[in-house]
Amino acid sequence: MYWCKIARTEKEFEAIARLNYQTFVEEIPQHEPDPSGMRVDAFHHENVYVIVLKDQELAGMIAFRAARPFSLDRKLGPVEELLPEDALKGLLCEVRLMAVDKEHRNGRVFYYLARALSDYAYENGYGAAVISGTVREQKLYNQLGFEPFAETVGTGDALFVPMVLTRERFEHSVAARFKQKRYSFYPGPVHQSKPIQQAFLEKPISHRSHEFKVMLERVKTRLLTMSGAAYVHLLVGSGTLANEAMIAQLHVLGEKGLILTNGAFGERLEKQAKRWKLSYDVEAYEWGVSFDLGSIEKKLATGNYSWLLMTHGETSTGMLNDLNKLVEICNRYNVLVCADCVSSFGALPFHMDGVYLATGVSGKAIGTMSGLAFVFSNTEIMASERIPTYLDIGLSSNNTVPFTVPSPFVQSLENALMAYDRGVRYDLLHNRMKFIEEEVEKHPIQLLANHPYPMIFTWKEKSFPQLAEDARMSGFDLHYKSDYLLEKNLLQISCIQPDFEDAWTKFMSWFENYRSYHNE
Repeated sequence: MYWCKIARTEKEFEAIARLNYQTFVEEIPQHEPDPSGMRVDAFHHENVYVIVLKDQELAGMIAFRAARPFSLDRKLGPVEELLPEDALKGLLCEVRLMAVDKEHRNGRVFYYLARALSDYAYENGYGAAVISGTVREQKLYNQLGFEPFAETVGTGDALFVPMVLTRERFEHSVAARFKQKRYSFYPGPVHQSKPIQQAFLEKPISHRSHEFKVMLERVKTRLLTMSGAAYVHLLVGSGTLANEAMIAQLHVLGEKGLILTNGAFGERLEKQAKRWKLSYDVEAYEWGVSFDLGSIEKKLATGNYSWLLMTHGETSTGMLNDLNKLVEICNRYNVLVCADCVSSFGALPFHMDGVYLATGVSGKAIGTMSGLAFVFSNTEIMASERIPTYLDIGLSSNNTVPFTVPSPFVQSLENALMAYDRGVRYDLLHNRMKFIEEEVEKHPIQLLANHPYPMIFTWKEKSFPQLAEDARMSGFDLHYKSDYLLEKNLLQISCIQPDFEDAWTKFMSWFENYRSYHNE
């Protein structure tokens, strides 16, 4: 197995120094021999090393740095004066070294290096990389996407061509055609099946047309059947917009409520409520800790609260909060339940018949394009001049379509909802979650929270803090870059992507190799 990472350990730096010696002393006579058999680059402490390994052994590396002057600056003057305009969009870095062990010069390692460099540099704000490419390997550099931008420099056996690589040049290179498949564990966007994609290839229709209204009614009927709610209102936007529209209705009530939080999205609800200047108290729990139903009931029994706001599927922890029991408690005290179901709706079957308002989206578990947000209700919502127009779900009562809704979004949603006929998609996601729970038992994976639901789980990785970054360099996209995850050093894996089973199998094979490599 070939895989990529950033070199960070002394063991890796020693292996790089040995490869440097073999390449730039024994093979290319750039430097004098040394009995140590190691060659440490003069700018070692400024370099970032992207390495490719074959299982546990170093197969190749690229070293680059951003500190000026570059070696090419010294040979040519400021390289900006010679570079094409498209190479000046972003930071510049210089590839100091590129070497591949002789046993692995099969093309694949060079392609891995080029892709890893392109991905890593691009994501860290670099617009281009320059390199002194040895003349005898110019064809290879061209295949990797490097292009000459100045005349040859050097003497004798050490002749080099100043070359530049940009993201666009790499994407049009031979190497890009052979780059490995990427596997996504993101909770969105979801890679879409052909029937869902097809909706975006068809000619859109007017949201004022009879044809559109008929299609919209079909979609609403499916949503109401799935949810058990009496009404559903569609908005063009994200789950945050749906929650905003839900909270706007609490603003109209003008009464005091209780907000429950045990993760980032519960805390986001509280921040949204604060912006609306609602009157409320907060019952806050540590991330991943279940709500204390007895404590909540005592507060509601005081009669001080008219509504309760909570998150059902807490995306940040992968935890499912007990909506049914909270509805039972709230109904005893005539408290209206409002629930953020953005991550849970479509992930597992449940009914909203006891809630006042709840939210969902077209992306996430349903698996189509993000862009449609739902607010479910069990009471007919009337329009209110106290709410900004676009957030007023009362305007869409009586089956009216007050604002533009792109027909491809609705058609795509309808196609995606067909997967729920006879519970097929529910069964798929349920089986995936059972599989994950078994895998967690087999492997040393520490989950942040109990009570997972078949959409996402949160992984508390303590042994390998760079796991997610290294996995990404090897083609596995874990969810870890959201601020709320970075702050707590958490990573997430979602099971909603179409190729989850294949992706998980390959990821676990990579992870076992990764763990063995670091535990040696």
